[in-house]
Amino acid sequence: MIHTICVIGAGTMGSGIAQTAAQTGFYTLLFDINTEVLEKAKTSIQKSLQYMLDKGKISAEEKDSIFQRIKFVTDTNDCIADVIIEAIVEKVDAKVAIFNQLAELNHSEVIFASNTSSLSISEIQAKVVQPQRVVGMHFFNPAQVMKLVEVVKGSQTSDAAAQTIYDLCLQMKKMPVMCKDAPGFIVNRVARHYYLEAMKLLEAGVAGVEDIDELLEASGFKMGPFKLMDLIGNDVNLAVSQSLYDACSRAERFKPSPVQMDKVAKGELGKKTKKGFYDYSG
Repeated sequence: MIHTICVIGAGTMGSGIAQTAAQTGFYTLLFDINTEVLEKAKTSIQKSLQYMLDKGKISAEEKDSIFQRIKFVTDTNDCIADVIIEAIVEKVDAKVAIFNQLAELNHSEVIFASNTSSLSISEIQAKVVQPQRVVGMHFFNPAQVMKLVEVVKGSQTSDAAAQTIYDLCLQMKKMPVMCKDAPGFIVNRVARHYYLEAMKLLEAGVAGVEDIDELLEASGFKMGPFKLMDLIGNDVNLAVSQSLYDACSRAERFKPSPVQMDKVAKGELGKKTKKGFYDYSG
């Protein structure tokens, strides 16, 4: 039985996952070594809960109880839970390091779930103590809103660990899809061209950022590709493209866009830096 969930990394995705866990009744730990990032996460979660209150989706009592179920921590020694979900930088070594560090603090049955959107679960688990308990749990941004979660089985993931995470997704009121470890899993493999082709159109001067977004939104997409990249973070989005490009033997169709590479080089990462494809400073 899962009672406590620990989320590692209090960025946009981590804070959204933590809010989701707390909303569905789990005692939640949100860890980050950066106190400033933790403070931003607190503010973000409070704003999100206030929005839900204003929309009549939760009561004032529910808002308070949800927030009280989240404990914000900066010490790894506090990261004791039944399930640990990492939402840190997209680097295999970093994910392996935090899992192995926490493996020394937690009992052997704790499941380690990675929110990676593009890295190989098989590669991560190969370097982690008791690799059979490592599984992918890929949420989509914003995690507290989007229903889909990809549950990814690596080559050594046990059926029991994968099923536990699948069931946990249901408890968190998400729509889980079980898949095997493969480059980009399902969604990023299919959706990568939503971003890449939009940037090719921009680069070729076919249409501008706003026009492309408006046309695709008018076609039924909830958010245009440039707005979505700014929300996700151009650095994060580019990292996924690069990872998929490398994993697919540098197939031309997955080649990262120079347009996005330039944005990242300039530090124009999107909403989190107040500027990306759009300006958010106003």
